[in-house]
Amino acid sequence: MVTIIVSNRIHDEVRERLAQYGTVDMNPALEPWSAKELAAHAANADAMMGFMTDCVDAALLNAAPKLRIVACALKGFDSYDVNACTRAGVWVSIVPDLLTEPTAELALGLGISLARHVMQGDATIRREPFKGWRAQFYGTGLHGSVAAVIGLGHVGRAIVDRLRGFGCARILGVDTVVAPPGVEAVALNDAMAQADYVFVAVPLTSQSLHLIGAAQLALAKPGQLMINVGRGSVVNEDAVADALHTGKLSGYAADVFACEDWALPDRPTAIPQRLLAHPATLFTPHIGSAVRRVRMAIEHRAADNIIAVLEGREPADAINVPSRVAAAAIAAMAPTITLSRD
Repeated sequence: MVTIIVSNRIHDEVRERLAQYGTVDMNPALEPWSAKELAAHAANADAMMGFMTDCVDAALLNAAPKLRIVACALKGFDSYDVNACTRAGVWVSIVPDLLTEPTAELALGLGISLARHVMQGDATIRREPFKGWRAQFYGTGLHGSVAAVIGLGHVGRAIVDRLRGFGCARILGVDTVVAPPGVEAVALNDAMAQADYVFVAVPLTSQSLHLIGAAQLALAKPGQLMINVGRGSVVNEDAVADALHTGKLSGYAADVFACEDWALPDRPTAIPQRLLAHPATLFTPHIGSAVRRVRMAIEHRAADNIIAVLEGREPADAINVPSRVAAAAIAAMAPTITLSRD
């Protein structure tokens, strides 16, 4: 009997699709399984649909000898040890593009809300009887401003596309890839020194860990606002708190946090209290892709990859080739040698 584990709640329609191929062992709760619980459920699993809250490493794989695929219902896979999966003969697939548009939309929403003091204005309306316009809550607009996008992958380019409609004076791009038309390619330090808005859309890698720290924040243009929708640990949150306290940054908004970056052994256990308490911060609980139809599509895409493997096919969104598959392919390509007798 095939067992498919799903570590977070998914839509009934997707669960019913998977149930046609075996028993679906789904976590029905909002809180994720602990590492110990995940390992227990994975012990007899043939396939797994994984989420942001999971960490798949060699220890988990050793506890799951039947596992054939980990289908990630996400784009950023930094908490999944792809090399360990490859050695264990396990496919890893991701959802490469469906999160792009809603994440870019949220980035702009966070930036505008931070710049225009939306939270403070809402609190004032609720706290005091509204008596009409007053000369207060003056902020910053995108129109006529310099915006920098750090990371020009799918999400970064989608942010650029949306910024074009706001009449920015300049749009700067920081990446090793070629900048799209109308975007000025600059170095990170130059972007920090020139931008009124900095949008961070960088995945977490060993090279991007604390890409933006105290040295970069020291260069920040006066009044700068930073919006992070990439990964929490791409910025040094303590350095951000310092920059807010000293006035080097005028505001920080984020949908992602270092405490979520499960693959880092020394990750913090919580968002720094200094960030939470600062009046010039705005946070959302990692809802970049939290659009109902988008989440449904992401789950279906992950299910497609699971079904492909269960039917003996390669998953369309695989980011590795398991060792056993690679070995079989090499064997199939080997020339046939016929020995004949004289």
